[in-house]
This record gives sequence, structure tokens and C-alpha cells, in this order.
Amino acid sequence: MHSLREKAILASQHSHSPYSLAQVGSVVVCEDGTEYSGTNIENSSYGGTVCAERVAIWKAVSEGHKKITKVYVYTKAGWPPCGMCLQVMTEFADPQMEITIGNETGVETTKKLNEFLTQAFTPDHLKK
Repeated sequence: MHSLREKAILASQHSHSPYSLAQVGSVVVCEDGTEYSGTNIENSSYGGTVCAERVAIWKAVSEGHKKITKVYVYTKAGWPPCGMCLQVMTEFADPQMEITIGNETGVETTKKLNEFLTQAFTPDHLKK
């Protein structure tokens, strides 16, 4: 059984990143323990680019999972999730969900979603 780190590294190897040259891999863990991986897929229009975290989340949601309980993100430099990915996470995760960021030297940092995105726009804002 591979660790989340190993799965994220493997996912990063499938990256399509000819513009940034940054290979990103992510794994999300669903409420029932199911895991989905994703990699960044860039596009020459830039707006068509999708981050690894969102690819993994889209895969989970498209398979019927609506609750994400953990996220692992890997890049060689240990980049955090972008704001758009954090916003998408708020749709499918508790504010206390842990996000772990790993880099190529093995350093890992874990923070809660609400530490990254302190005032997220959530579905609760749309309820009347």
C-alpha cells in the first residue's frame, strides 16, 4: 500500500505542464476512505488549466463522493494550494480538514483548511 505522499508523487509524474514546468500531484481522501489522485493539466489558454487538487476533487465528486476529509499536495518546491483550489475544497470539506504539503526533500507541512482560507465563501452564504 502506498502512502498519500507516494501516490501524490506518482500522480505528479503524469503532469501536463509545458508552460510552468511545475509537476503537481494531489490525493484527496473521501469520508469512506476512498482516495483519488490528480495532476495539474495546463493549457496554452491558461484559463483552461486545472490544478492537481481540483482534478482529484472532480474525480471524487464524479464518482459520488461529496465529502473530502484530507488532502495531500506534492510539488518539488512544496507549493501550497492556490486560492481557487482552496475555495473548491470549502464546497466539499469541513473547515478543520487537514491539508498536507510535501516537497522533494521529504519536508511536510500540515495545516487546516481554515488556516489557509480564513474567510471562505461557503454554501452557507447562499442559503436564505
